[in-house]
Amino acid sequence: MGLLTMILGLALFLGAHSLPTMVDRRGALVGRMGEGGYKGAFSLASLAGIVLIAVGYGLYRQGGYIPLWTPPRGLSHLTVLLMWPALIAFVAAYLPGEIKRRLKHPMLVGVKIWAFSHLLANGDLGSLILFGSILAWAVYDRISVKKRQPEAGAGIPKGFGRNDVIAILIGTAAWGLLIKLHPWLIGVPVFQM
Repeated sequence: MGLLTMILGLALFLGAHSLPTMVDRRGALVGRMGEGGYKGAFSLASLAGIVLIAVGYGLYRQGGYIPLWTPPRGLSHLTVLLMWPALIAFVAAYLPGEIKRRLKHPMLVGVKIWAFSHLLANGDLGSLILFGSILAWAVYDRISVKKRQPEAGAGIPKGFGRNDVIAILIGTAAWGLLIKLHPWLIGVPVFQM
């Protein structure tokens, strides 16, 4: 039951986030619903998807993991390390600077690093479905966005500046906080002993 709920949530969340890649379909929806209506429906579908993913993954974990392989213990340390640039990239998505200019789509870069790093540290079916589908979506979306916005990041002035420092500081603070709160928020300690 947990896996099905999670898969339904992933379909809803990733489906909503795939609509911008379908320019004509998105345009038709905006034409029918208006920009505000579309954004409202998008937000509701995304939120419902997140809730279903969280509930489904929680139910799956309660029912017992379905192991597929046993990742080497050191990969959890690599995951923690990879989360640092992922969180900096998430923050840089909202702060125009050299990081954003070079990455072009830092949010997607952060999502790909997050999903890939969690695939490294988890060898169970639920994690493979969760992180694998999000990684696949992020790769698909990045390819799509290259076609829709070939000049992304082009308008941002060159050079490392204030916004980059802010992105690094906030990303690093979020990384430290996430390491501390991961057991409480997710129910899994960051470092498995």
